[in-house]
Amino acid sequence: MNGSTVTAGGTGGSSLPGALLPLLAGDEEVVAFFAGVADLDATSPADHELEDGVRLASGARLEQFARAGSGDAFCFVGEGGEERLVVYVSLDGEAGPLALGLPELLQLCLAAPWWRDAPGRTTEELRAVADGYREDLPDLDERRHRAALALGLDPTVLPSETTALARLAELSRGPVATECLVLGYEGDPLDPLFGTDRT
Repeated sequence: MNGSTVTAGGTGGSSLPGALLPLLAGDEEVVAFFAGVADLDATSPADHELEDGVRLASGARLEQFARAGSGDAFCFVGEGGEERLVVYVSLDGEAGPLALGLPELLQLCLAAPWWRDAPGRTTEELRAVADGYREDLPDLDERRHRAALALGLDPTVLPSETTALARLAELSRGPVATECLVLGYEGDPLDPLFGTDRT
């Protein structure tokens, strides 16, 4: 049983090939960008284990495949492969959908590796966050370019920051968010990762 009625789509997810997880775990350029810049680390699968009791309200499988430096979890929903819905579970008691499939998630991280700062921020504030990333990582575009090529993706067709963040907001408000409601270890729903009121 899949537990999910959604299919892969969104911002051109079909343009990426399958079997991306091995690249996230082992390709030097991919790891350098995703673990080092986008804070998505899939290099130590044995460390990827959700806190006891954290589960989906629907009863569908919640499978962690990567983590952030904070310990937050990137998880697949249901059964299947890399086309599954991706949910983020924060240790701060928040959770929500990020992408309809791993390809879409990787495009989000390539386009806007600062996506975690998006909730509640204005366009001007997000621009300041993006500028801060560029100040800290003057070679950001070069690293993004190399990572995209290593994934088999043309860097010139990545979604824009605006498009990627708008897609994130769309998922956080729609039926997908209801479908992947995450419960904490005490059985209470975790707070939405993104509020419904974003500018």
